[in-house]
Amino acid sequence: MFLAPLADRPVLAEVTAILREVLDDPEIDLTPDTVAADVPGWDSMAHIALVVETECRFGIAFQAAEIEALHRVGDLVRLVEAKRSPT
Repeated sequence: MFLAPLADRPVLAEVTAILREVLDDPEIDLTPDTVAADVPGWDSMAHIALVVETECRFGIAFQAAEIEALHRVGDLVRLVEAKRSPT
């Protein structure tokens, strides 16, 4: 199965849209290597809002350990894709 590069995947575009809404900043441009410290305003409360809205939009639920393992945007994208994949 062919997977597009992480930067070209639709989940990344949706996560970017979610964070733009959470932070009310249409200029945010995320890459798979983006970390919270790279984005002004992305604090712990914004992180919680991002996680909750991501769960809602994709119809998935994260475990606490999964959330703790998220260090980069790419980690979130891969986790969403894994949870959405048929098993």
